[in-house]
Amino acid sequence: MTWRTIPLRNVILSILEKRQGVLIDRELTRLLKTNRVNVEPHELDRTLMELEISGKIHVQQITKTKRKIELLGERRYLAIAED
Repeated sequence: MTWRTIPLRNVILSILEKRQGVLIDRELTRLLKTNRVNVEPHELDRTLMELEISGKIHVQQITKTKRKIELLGERRYLAIAED
């Protein structure tokens, strides 16, 4: 883990807001690299999980190796059948 002036979770949320709230995980990794944020895959997974648990984003498995990351609005919670 590396020290950052801006927390990774804030960088991810900022990127999602600029991209209309929806990204594929590979695209997010590419955008992080263009913003000069070097992140290990396990660190990215952990941050995405923390954001999902806190209700900020929703991560959906599209294929075995591809995930869709969606920014959630205020007070929007997923119903049981929405996974």
